[in-house]
Amino acid sequence: METAARHTLEQNHERTPHSCRDSRLTVETNGATDRDRSVSLSTNFVGLMNLSAMRKTRGRPAVKVVPDEKSARQRILETATELFYREGIRAVGIDTIIARSGVAKMSLYRNFASKDDLVVAFLRYRDGIYWEWWDHVMARHPDDPRCQIADLFASLMRRVTSPLYRGCPFINTATEFPDPDHPARALCLANKRELRRRLKELAQRAGARDPQGLADQLLLLMEGAYASAQNFRARGPAPSLQGAAEVLLAAQL
Repeated sequence: METAARHTLEQNHERTPHSCRDSRLTVETNGATDRDRSVSLSTNFVGLMNLSAMRKTRGRPAVKVVPDEKSARQRILETATELFYREGIRAVGIDTIIARSGVAKMSLYRNFASKDDLVVAFLRYRDGIYWEWWDHVMARHPDDPRCQIADLFASLMRRVTSPLYRGCPFINTATEFPDPDHPARALCLANKRELRRRLKELAQRAGARDPQGLADQLLLLMEGAYASAQNFRARGPAPSLQGAAEVLLAAQL
């Protein structure tokens, strides 16, 4: 099935984004399917670390690479990332992070002078993970921006309908910290500005008459998906994401 889908993709490569749909849903990457990677990158720090520690060679079984013993800083950041994302930053105290990570309080404060510093490290990590996911999706059709837009929203649909999905960490954090001068807010804004910039670049390459207008429409579509998914999950409007993006793109061509 995968071979046939890839053949179909090659035949339809120059058509509209709708032609990307079937092939995109079956294509696999080295070491993980899109759904595996999407869920790992968006929800589970430990899952990501395990994914990174696996190598897969063509025709051979996966071989697990045993990582070096984790430093205290790594254990603290992994624990905080999981707890902050799942339970919320303000709901998680330093003592909980210390207990779950198995490090001494002195060790935590040696690596992170305050909880705010740990929050900043968490957001920087999630920012890197987010753009790794983006680049992974864009790499499927590097020369076809219309298919890249379709790929983006199909992958986003799978991401936000995962049972482990807890929303966008940048939206969640901005909600928890209303003070615009808090250091966490600067990182949240930087992530969204970069998303807007990349969407505009994608719209320009796709031939949109108004690239900034299309970028903003797609951005609002993505932000709406992040917010609504926490209530609706898979039974909500998320399956309409790709179709909505295609309508917006078609109106610009």
